[in-house]
Amino acid sequence: MNIDSILEKLHIESLNKMQLDVAKAMSTTADDVVILSPTGSGKTLAYLLPLVFKLNTTVDFLQAVVIVPSRELAKQSVEVLRSMGVPLRGLALYGGRTAMEEHKEIKKVLPHVVFSTPGRFNDHVSKGNINPRSVRFLVLDEFDKCLEMGFEEEMKQVFKSLPLLERRILLSATRSNEIPLFVNIDKVSEIDYTEPDSGISVSDRISNFVVRSPQKDKLETLSRLLRSFGNSSSIVFLNYRDSVERTAKYLSEQGFVTSTYHGGLEQKDREDNLYVFSNGSSTVLVSTDLASRGLDIPDVDNIIHYHLPQGEAEYTHRVGRTARWDAVGRAFVLLGPEEKLPEFVDQELPEYVIPDDLGDIPQPRMATIYIGKGKKDKISKSDVLGFLCKKCSLTSNQIGRIDVADRYCYVAVARNKAKQVLKLANGEKIKGVKTEFKLKGNSNR
Repeated sequence: MNIDSILEKLHIESLNKMQLDVAKAMSTTADDVVILSPTGSGKTLAYLLPLVFKLNTTVDFLQAVVIVPSRELAKQSVEVLRSMGVPLRGLALYGGRTAMEEHKEIKKVLPHVVFSTPGRFNDHVSKGNINPRSVRFLVLDEFDKCLEMGFEEEMKQVFKSLPLLERRILLSATRSNEIPLFVNIDKVSEIDYTEPDSGISVSDRISNFVVRSPQKDKLETLSRLLRSFGNSSSIVFLNYRDSVERTAKYLSEQGFVTSTYHGGLEQKDREDNLYVFSNGSSTVLVSTDLASRGLDIPDVDNIIHYHLPQGEAEYTHRVGRTARWDAVGRAFVLLGPEEKLPEFVDQELPEYVIPDDLGDIPQPRMATIYIGKGKKDKISKSDVLGFLCKKCSLTSNQIGRIDVADRYCYVAVARNKAKQVLKLANGEKIKGVKTEFKLKGNSNR
């Protein structure tokens, strides 16, 4: 296990300045570490990379806990660990399923690291499912967000339950108020890349624009703006759940393939909608600010502020959904006739003029196929890949992301091959098991 092989597995050529500073602080000092760095700068890898070299892979007990504000971030963070190809076992713990089900997973996996929402971690400790006395490292990812979401009492309980902590690592995209006393930080190495001249400026890779809408109701202008992007991916931010539903319905009626994301949806629906967007099966994610933090969706080309953000932090986190890592992106503030840029946007933004000559409604490159069997049926990613190539006549470049859950699979395939897959898969068995195949999500066309 070495850094070069890990970076190769992640398809990363080199670490950025912030990640190198974090590695140095965690490797050469015994300090607690506070990491302040913009959204999209790679903070998850920044703490995981040095952490994996500090944990003992020859034992079968929990050594590190990562507390996160959302289920989505828990699941995404454990996937980063798995993609590193290191012999450390990780597990995501979160609400939306029974603690008993997770307890079975804990006993089966024997994780070295858990990524958990605070309430769920405390629940497992109180039930005796986790031995907190073996934990030496505690990471608070988006610690300011955890506090904003009202998790202070739960976080206090997390610290009370971990009596033998050796290191605390706190992460945030913005500088917030003083760190709460219950965190009990002593000697600290603070790594702050939030200043414009810090050398980690995601904003340098983002082009910002204003788009003028001649009508107060900006839906028609939004539609024309999205059409001008072709089939690149876009997130449209609004401030209210009902506005998200109204906007998504309008765009769908226009012919766009959309996904919605807000707190009023069931967790399974949120996860499914996010999956369909992130694997390229929809071009537009219409969301509240719930999607502005804690999600790492690759290759988002455009951010659109349909509603003006309610504050500078929301503005920063929204824009941070694009230009992840070293990518570039664009952000657009959609202004009605009587709207002006908020004062916290401290730069003059050029106006983006929507071309008159717009083509057809752009369609996604991929479509998502649901397969009704999963891990519990001994189905693996390689089984799905082999089935699609052999039985459905697809080539490897026509197959995208494959995800295998306990009882089902999702796989992204080239959109123009989706009907072929459903036709050829009908009645066939995958790994000797007959199952259901169907198109997932909003297909429109």
